[in-house]
Amino acid sequence: MILFEIKNQVATLTLNRPEKYHSFIREMALDLQEKLEICKNDNNIRAIVITGTGKAFCAGQDLGEATDPDGPELQKIVNEHYNPIIRQIRNIEKPIIAAVNGVAAGAGASIALCCDIVIAKESAVFVQAFSKIGLVPDSGATYFLPRLIGFQKASALMMNADPISATEAERLGMIYKVVEESKFEDEIKSFSEKLAKMPTKGIGLTKKLLNQSINNSLEKQLNEEEIAQTIAGKTNDYKEGVSAFLEKRKPNFKGN
Repeated sequence: MILFEIKNQVATLTLNRPEKYHSFIREMALDLQEKLEICKNDNNIRAIVITGTGKAFCAGQDLGEATDPDGPELQKIVNEHYNPIIRQIRNIEKPIIAAVNGVAAGAGASIALCCDIVIAKESAVFVQAFSKIGLVPDSGATYFLPRLIGFQKASALMMNADPISATEAERLGMIYKVVEESKFEDEIKSFSEKLAKMPTKGIGLTKKLLNQSINNSLEKQLNEEEIAQTIAGKTNDYKEGVSAFLEKRKPNFKGN
């Protein structure tokens, strides 16, 4: 259910349940967790892309599974399916791009917005769809969305379940970039491959600092930056970056 490809040190994880708009069932959630764990541990992978086949990114939870008397209860779905995915995405010290190729609804929108960078097609739509069925936003939505666009906007989108176009999402600061349909695949390829050639250890430390900054005081964050900078300064990529700068050439980072 998750297509997996590694090319030019970029791992692409493609949700592949098109008949259900890539809505999650347990098997698919556990498969994504497994693939993310591979990405974490494979040093040859230096950037990760999460996307979907066809016209949808992810429609969230498959309600057929959620309402099946013999299926997992909501608590188990949240605790064992989605929360581990969100933690993995935030804790993998490599850049993760959500390539939103279509509708991202419910937990699908949450997964996209927790990624480091979101690039969307012009036709993509984001929907906090939970209130339509009497549920609350999960998968980190109430954590990430207010920090991205502010409390008022997040409250309205979650309570009204208003669909937001990719263009509006970019304007609000919800996502990084909107790309024309015809240029989307090339943009994702060039952007992810560029990140894969960057100093991966430094990128990972930057991601860690951004995670910490959400709750830290300024003083605590300054201390964390000092620790991270000390670590970064001991990497081979730092030495290569300085050498390339002094020699006026393009650096060849190895990710360590």
